[in-house]
Amino acid sequence: MSLATTSILAARSLSAAGTDWTRLRPKLSDAVVDTLIMVASTMVIAGIAGLIIGTLLYTTRQGNILQNRALNGVLNFVVNFIRPIPFIIMAVALGPLMLNTINTTIGIEAAIFAMVFTATFAVARIVEQNLVSIDPGVIEAARAMGASKTKIMFSVMLPEALGPLILGYTFLVIGVVDMSAMAGYLGAGGLGDFALQEGYRRFNWEVTAVAVLIIIVMVQFVQLLGNVLARKMLRR
Repeated sequence: MSLATTSILAARSLSAAGTDWTRLRPKLSDAVVDTLIMVASTMVIAGIAGLIIGTLLYTTRQGNILQNRALNGVLNFVVNFIRPIPFIIMAVALGPLMLNTINTTIGIEAAIFAMVFTATFAVARIVEQNLVSIDPGVIEAARAMGASKTKIMFSVMLPEALGPLILGYTFLVIGVVDMSAMAGYLGAGGLGDFALQEGYRRFNWEVTAVAVLIIIVMVQFVQLLGNVLARKMLRR
C-alpha cells in the first residue's frame, strides 16, 4: 500500500471518528478574523486607489474635463493588461515587488498586497463604467456655471454616480472574498485555507460546510448592506 493511500485512509478514519470542535473552534475564529482583515483592508485601499484611477480613466477621455489621450491610453492598457490575470498567478508574479516593498512573499501582509494590487484595477473599471452612465448634460451645466474641474469631479460626477458605485463595490466584495480564499497558498490563513486544510484534506465535509456557510453569511450581509445604502442614494 502506497504512502498516499495510507494517508488518505488515515484522514478518512479521523473524519469518521467525528469532528473535534474543541480543537477546531480557535482555528475557525482565527480564520474568520484573517478573512475579515484581508477583505476589509483590500476594499479600503483598493477602493480608494481604484476610485482615483477610474475617475482618471473617465475624465481623461476625449472631450471630457481632463482630456488627455496619452494618459487615457496608458491607463486603459494597464487596466486591460492586469485585469484578466488570475489572482494566484498575479500573487506569484508580484513576488519580487513584494520583497522590495514589504520584505516578504508569505503571510497576511503578502496576501493583502497581492489582493490590493489585483482589486485596484477591477475597481477602476467599475468606477469608469458607472461614471460613463452620468448624463453629460449635468456636467455641461456645471461647466457652464463656471465650476472648477475639481468641483465638477467631487460635487457633480461622484455624487451622481454614488448609488451605482456602491452596488459596484458591493459586487466586488464577492471577488475579494474569492481572493482571500486562495490566499492560503501564500500562508495567509483565512476561511479558504481552513476549509482546505481542516476540511478537504481530512475528508471532513462538516468543517468544509461550516466554512462555506460562514462565507455565504458574510457575503449576504455585505450585499444587503450595499443594496440598502444604494437604494438610499438613488432616492435622494
